[in-house]
Amino acid sequence: MNLFEKLTKFYMNVINKNSWKGLRYGVFAGTEHEPVLRDLNCLTVIDIGANRGQFSLAARHLFPKAAIYAFEPLPNPAAIFKKVFKDDPLVQLIQSGIGKTRELRTIHISYKDDSSSFLPIGENQLRLFPGTGHKESKEVEIGPLSLWITAKSIKKPALLKIDVQGFELEVLKGSEELLDLFDYIYVESSFCELYLGQALADEIIAFLFSRQFRLKGIYNLFYDKRGKPVQGDFFFTKS
Repeated sequence: MNLFEKLTKFYMNVINKNSWKGLRYGVFAGTEHEPVLRDLNCLTVIDIGANRGQFSLAARHLFPKAAIYAFEPLPNPAAIFKKVFKDDPLVQLIQSGIGKTRELRTIHISYKDDSSSFLPIGENQLRLFPGTGHKESKEVEIGPLSLWITAKSIKKPALLKIDVQGFELEVLKGSEELLDLFDYIYVESSFCELYLGQALADEIIAFLFSRQFRLKGIYNLFYDKRGKPVQGDFFFTKS
């Protein structure tokens, strides 16, 4: 994010009263996602990889009546998330990750905790995003989405958002039992390996295409110094 984008994000957070409860705890709403979200009118949002609530704040601003179910396995950002949304009865935080099977799994915690991953941090990540190296590891619970969310909980229109630093395909597989209930899927994905063993964008697109989701746009693209795309936010709709 360049300086202009940072200043724009700061300005949008200041003028939006719904973002003030986040600013109190140093959390900026993810206003960069508003172009893709503003016309969706969702009643359910599943926020996987919620961190401190950046995306959930943007979703709350645009979908004031939506139920938001957020997943964040790391205790420090989860604690801040709880403070931000402590007065919102429609927001529920589950302190867990999503995967195909229920288990304890090692998460590799970055010095910038929103760059933490269930996959080891790779050389490209360190080169392209300085300061995101490995700080420590921790065992956390993960499991299928259906362990915590029932089909009856998902009111349409419903959005599944995934931002999990290379673990996207495993999260999709862990959400497969409920995928048909979503109208939209919004997932950060990469064109090169940032985390060791991660699935790349073509694999995410192919997986969702086989489940009747079609790619409708790519947002917030990040490019390296040579102008090559590194990652972006991929928006899919149910066909």
